Amino acid sequence: MTDLNLGVIGNCSIAMLVDDAARIVWGGFPRLDGEPIFCALVNGTDPYRPDNPSGGGYFAIELANQTRSEPCYVPNSAILCTRLYGEDGSSAEVIDFAPRFALHERMFRPPLIVRRIFPLSGKPRVRIRLRPRFGWGGLRPRIASGSNHIRYVSEDLTLRLTTDAPLSYVVEERSFVLDMPVNLIFGADETLQSGTGETARMFHERTLEHWRNWVRSMSVPFDWQEESIRAAITLKLCNFEETGAIVAALTTSIPESPGSRRNWDYRLCWPRDAYFVVHALNRLGATRTMEDYLGYITNIVSENSEGILRPVYGITRSADLDEREAPALAGYRGMGPVRIGNQAYEQIQNDVYGSVILAATHVFFDKRLVRTGNPQLFERLESLGGQAVRVFDKPDAGLWELRNRFAVHTFSSLMCWAACDRLSKI
Repeated sequence: MTDLNLGVIGNCSIAMLVDDAARIVWGGFPRLDGEPIFCALVNGTDPYRPDNPSGGGYFAIELANQTRSEPCYVPNSAILCTRLYGEDGSSAEVIDFAPRFALHERMFRPPLIVRRIFPLSGKPRVRIRLRPRFGWGGLRPRIASGSNHIRYVSEDLTLRLTTDAPLSYVVEERSFVLDMPVNLIFGADETLQSGTGETARMFHERTLEHWRNWVRSMSVPFDWQEESIRAAITLKLCNFEETGAIVAALTTSIPESPGSRRNWDYRLCWPRDAYFVVHALNRLGATRTMEDYLGYITNIVSENSEGILRPVYGITRSADLDEREAPALAGYRGMGPVRIGNQAYEQIQNDVYGSVILAATHVFFDKRLVRTGNPQLFERLESLGGQAVRVFDKPDAGLWELRNRFAVHTFSSLMCWAACDRLSKI
């Protein structure tokens, strides 16, 4: 049974969660808030049993007679390394990452993951189980093999695994001796420009170089440096870079407490949470995330001539986030429901004015930023400040997002004051 001791890989387009046994148990496609092709994390108590008709939604690499595993991150990167050990002394290493690096003067971050398997000792026998699910766990894909790839097909989506492993072994989930490295490239149904091994190696090297350069550019004190770097990378992976949005979490429907049914979809952007994320990264010197988020916020502000903001938006600024349930998924450890969307978008949360203004006004003060403030932006922010004045003492749902209960919350009032105070200093 999967616990929440999970590693994360991603590239600011997609993100996947990997458990201690090197199984990918969660991941949306083709973006952070996308339908989870890997959904075992919220698919009941035993989704990995091969004969479980309602199971699936994972990508496993299994070592025969495995006794233990040791996951760790490659230092200063979003690359995960898991070592698998067998009772006969054999061992193998799994390297997981999503490609991310500069290419043709832009950031290359395709909806793609790479898994590289290396023999370490003995004669390890491995089994690859790739069982994506479509339709929020309700649909099994049709499988079709090509010359060096396998396609997983539904009416609305086709995924491709390109590999130098024996295709029949992968399709039939048969174990084989790992006597040389194996590469698995999984994602969009696109043909690679080079060989599988060459592409995987190049993606690996350039992704590692990118993350190490990103970490090197930050100003991180010696105290708790390793923990601070890991936290910064994890926060960065919550950034949907295409629009600048920052999701509150990479998952949906992990219960707040066992059996509570308080299972919410957090793959959305709350300006309140996003402000603290970009503020933290900005203090470390990762200013680009702040600039991207300011673009996201500026677009929201420009669409609100009346100065009224919602507490949460989709990563493409969608404001229609009606909740619905995924009946095919039993929930984390069987504790459903699994929800899509979040009804909090309809709530009144007056602190949002402070969160947006505190974030947006960085362009007027931080001289490191390329994007600078201008009178037009200030005019839009001023209308939000006017709304903050009107609602600072009005009841709302508060930052706890109370449903069907309203009160005047100190935090909301203080954030409204902070909005006006910051505007007055421009």
